[in-house]
Amino acid sequence: MSLHIGANPGEIADFVLMPGDPLRAKWIAETFLEDVRCYNEVRGMLGFTGLYQGRKVSVQGSGMGIPSAMIYYTELIRDYGVKTIIRVGTAGALQGHLKLRDLVIALSASTTSGINREVFGHGDYAPTADFGLLARAMQQAEALGLPYEAGNILSADAFYPASEDAYNRWKEHGVLCVEMETAGLYTLAARYGVRALTILTISDSLVRGERSSVADREKSFADMAKLALHCL
Repeated sequence: MSLHIGANPGEIADFVLMPGDPLRAKWIAETFLEDVRCYNEVRGMLGFTGLYQGRKVSVQGSGMGIPSAMIYYTELIRDYGVKTIIRVGTAGALQGHLKLRDLVIALSASTTSGINREVFGHGDYAPTADFGLLARAMQQAEALGLPYEAGNILSADAFYPASEDAYNRWKEHGVLCVEMETAGLYTLAARYGVRALTILTISDSLVRGERSSVADREKSFADMAKLALHCL
């Protein structure tokens, strides 16, 4: 057991899918996996392990934001030997051509967080995905007929920005969408020498003012989870 995860050794697979919402972790496990067992209920951050096409897979909630997520990323990698983490989450589009339910594969993650400043000082570290995992996801998306875009995203600290134009500079520089965890994931993966990737579903457009319905979010989340599992 680690401080925030109550699993025993061997209960967590080396391949983990990580939504922010623990109830989405439960939904993924119950929808896609067989022989599912819950290994964690500490602080309500549910974690499950099961089989996908005979392969052991875990699904773990991370909570919202880089500080929460990095707790779980760190303990999974350091204490349970996890080798591959794929974040599956939702994002707000910053580019007008991105539509609701579109998939975005995060090549890199800009951030408003100061999480790396204590490590790199005045330098600007560029958190990036594992290239092999990125290429695999793109190949599988094409094979499954799932439209996607790959590029730079933004990991923001604030869910509600202080001003309406807070994302203008990021938009002007081609950043595709905004979410809250990936920069932390990619940084820790590089530090520990493991593989990481983020696959996102556009749930809102900050350009068009559109928002997905509950039904649309469930359907698009299924596509994203399926793509992540095919990266096995």
